[in-house]
Amino acid sequence: MISFAQVPSLKNAGVQHGFFGRSGGVSSGEFAGLNVSYATGDVPDAVDRNRALVSEALGGKPLVTVKQVHSNRVVTIADGALPEKTVEADALVTARTDMLLGILTADCAPLLLVDPAARVVGAAHAGWRGAVDGILTNTVLAMEALGAQRTQIHFAIGPTISGKNYEVGQSFEEEVLTLHPKAEAFFSTPPSGKAHFDLPRYLASEAVDLGVADVVDTGLCTYADPERFFSHRYATHQKTRTGRQIAVIGLA
Repeated sequence: MISFAQVPSLKNAGVQHGFFGRSGGVSSGEFAGLNVSYATGDVPDAVDRNRALVSEALGGKPLVTVKQVHSNRVVTIADGALPEKTVEADALVTARTDMLLGILTADCAPLLLVDPAARVVGAAHAGWRGAVDGILTNTVLAMEALGAQRTQIHFAIGPTISGKNYEVGQSFEEEVLTLHPKAEAFFSTPPSGKAHFDLPRYLASEAVDLGVADVVDTGLCTYADPERFFSHRYATHQKTRTGRQIAVIGLA
């Protein structure tokens, strides 16, 4: 059976939303469950059906995604035709009510945002590079360009790899700190181990600094629960492939 997680602040804001995992769906083998990515090697017909199941679970509106490239680029969907899936970007914002915005992940952080008063929503994909380069800030700015106010934006972080399981090493830490010295607080090194980076805590801190209305981290770790979520890092450690889950938001 298909299932998804929700957060009260978004639900109370009156939007359709869900952080989906791998439960349900028609994919099999390495991609068993609700894989929504065409780029993993799964059967395209299975991915089509899985995406249809996601849309149906949230009312049946068209599901809009983009080609995610670990950037800080945001696409605003205004009037006219829906964007092609080949558009390279890592976030979507809109004030339209005739679509669902979707972000694919398998360890990176899916971010959902809504200003219920201005009726503007956003969805962003934040890997470490996109996070450090400001994908969250750019998403908030794009929402403000549509009439949102950051002090009215409710923000949620979906299933992502936790700091406990995100081992990155010294060279990674040095690269991040060169780009963003204030990120030092989000690194830790266990005894006799390599550096770890707490991506969700980094994003939550940035959201607080931006002054959004509230910040919710679901606290769900993709790596720690491979039966429930697709995890690229877990699959790599197991020398196999994996799919992608989706986080979705849309105005009712």
